[in-house]
Amino acid sequence: MDVFFLLIALSVGVVIVIGIFLMWAVFAGQFDDTEKNANSILEDDDTENS
Repeated sequence: MDVFFLLIALSVGVVIVIGIFLMWAVFAGQFDDTEKNANSILEDDDTENS
């Protein structure tokens, strides 16, 4: 039974760490422009290298 409580404490700790990293990514602007990389391949100008 002691192992059960240890696993619960470890899992809660992991969830808290994941939440901290998620909040850091959101406030650091990681998700501000999600379409930039998707559109960059469509807007690529290949005529300069030809």
